[in-house]
Amino acid sequence: MEMAVSGRKLSDFQGSISLGSAEDFDHSCQPCLTIGQHVAAHGFCVECQEYLCKTCFEYHKRTKASRSHQLLDKDNVGKHASTSKDSDECTEKCSVHKKEIIKFFCPTHKALGCNDCVILDHRTCKIDYIPDKCAGIGESEEYMDIMKKLKEKMKEAEDVLKKAEVRDKEIDNCHAGIIKEILKFRKEINERLDELQQDIQKDADKKKSNDKKIIQKVVDECASISTEIKKLQSSLQADKNARQNGQLYINIKRAECKIKSDEVKKAAEHLAKSDMQYSFKRNTDFENMLSKHDTFGKLNLSSSLVSPVTKKIFDTLTHKEEMNIKTKTDTFVCIITGCAVLSSNKLVLADNSNRKLKVVDIQSKAVIEEKVLNFKPWDIAEMSRPDHIAVTIPEKRAIDLMSTSGQLSEVKRIPVKGKCMGITYHQDLYQYYR
Repeated sequence: MEMAVSGRKLSDFQGSISLGSAEDFDHSCQPCLTIGQHVAAHGFCVECQEYLCKTCFEYHKRTKASRSHQLLDKDNVGKHASTSKDSDECTEKCSVHKKEIIKFFCPTHKALGCNDCVILDHRTCKIDYIPDKCAGIGESEEYMDIMKKLKEKMKEAEDVLKKAEVRDKEIDNCHAGIIKEILKFRKEINERLDELQQDIQKDADKKKSNDKKIIQKVVDECASISTEIKKLQSSLQADKNARQNGQLYINIKRAECKIKSDEVKKAAEHLAKSDMQYSFKRNTDFENMLSKHDTFGKLNLSSSLVSPVTKKIFDTLTHKEEMNIKTKTDTFVCIITGCAVLSSNKLVLADNSNRKLKVVDIQSKAVIEEKVLNFKPWDIAEMSRPDHIAVTIPEKRAIDLMSTSGQLSEVKRIPVKGKCMGITYHQDLYQYYR
């Protein structure tokens, strides 16, 4: 609601744009408010019952439709301001019948219209006459409710937009990791594999491009929704401040349609299509070939002995950082009994005390997914099969095979003898420890 600022003089009115609140000056230009801009009023149109900035004031005098209107300059604005009353008059022209004024609302079809619209399309409907319905609507529960719902709708759009921004970064990180692995593997094999390298990079680039398009579409959709809602909010606020109840009623009905729309839901559905769970998998045939000592031939040894292969010695382990993996839904202190690497920047942990599997993003240092189990997990092993892990469940004497593609989900349960605790996996063979 606009409030007059004490001590302000009419001579302070200027035609400059303010990006702040409408409370920075006595009155705002109402046409400018409809596009979300707060501009100080320079004058007032008696016929239109609107405050006008300097630009709109001069334009009003030149336009054929309004140049005959009675205009009050800034020196007379204060005289008129004290006599302003609620107006139930409708002034907006019908988009179909250009010369007619919107005065009716059809509750059955949720449609605003003029007299011609009612006669042509709503003859059998029970029609609301807006001037009879809009009295005091600026103080009504309907107005307050619509403003609240618009705010909630914008919050939903902003939440999806934030998720889209996070996903966008994940796409970059995922793509960067893939290229790094490709280049690392490429150095281990012959230069004649250049063509294969280019093919796999093209696949990664194509995946990135497709995901980027999805993300950009979601960003554009959310931005458009936010812009439309801001415009509606500005219009509703302006109509209320100007006591233009007829126009306020019309814009409230428009806002109701916006709130009931599924635009934000569709944007979220589009975002869900960007599957982030993909990675570069080496060709095991090439890897096995390179691991053989005599791949490129062998030396004819005589009396000399072959020196044993020196194993790589690791540098001293040093503490790097810590991550808090406790979540709001945890009941007990986290006890991590198992861990496996999902990708270059993701881990899956077995939280035994809280009966959960937790996926941790190493870069953001946050739990990005958790799955509650019926039994306490103990250990985890990564499988050669893409997007799969094996989890031991001692109290059930079983190993659960889990899919990590998308949401964590159980694929199969394998019964075992005894309480299996630790587990390793190698070439389609499990080895577990009681």
